Amino acid sequence: MRSTLAVIHLFVLAFAQFSEPVSFDGIYSNASTPMSRLACSDSLNPLGFTTLSSLPSFPYIGGASFVAANGSGSCGTCWELFYFGRNGSGSSNGTTRSISVLAIDYAKDGFNIAQEAMDALTGGQARSLGIVNVTAVEVDDSACGL
Repeated sequence: MRSTLAVIHLFVLAFAQFSEPVSFDGIYSNASTPMSRLACSDSLNPLGFTTLSSLPSFPYIGGASFVAANGSGSCGTCWELFYFGRNGSGSSNGTTRSISVLAIDYAKDGFNIAQEAMDALTGGQARSLGIVNVTAVEVDDSACGL
């Protein structure tokens, strides 16, 4: 386990990274939500993605603060989010989890993702935690199925 954590930490340090807040929103969990309701619809509709469920990474999707508007160069970028678990008192509990998330919309602050994705990231604690801080690293689009 310690060697796995060491490799993860080296990976995170090797790439440009950002500390970002992550929250969740039910809109990204609704498979039938049309892409036309999201900031990246102009970028993703021509690729054949018309609803959230048509995205290969669904439900590992969401908004990001760096997605400004339709056609933003950040639309469709893939991000690895690393969550370093905390116990009830806020101290590290030694658990590290990561997920890949496809940026498809605008978020006011950090990342706003599907609850299922945040549950995977936090070990099922999305509702109880609400917002967590993560380390975000942009990765190849193939990590999000593109």
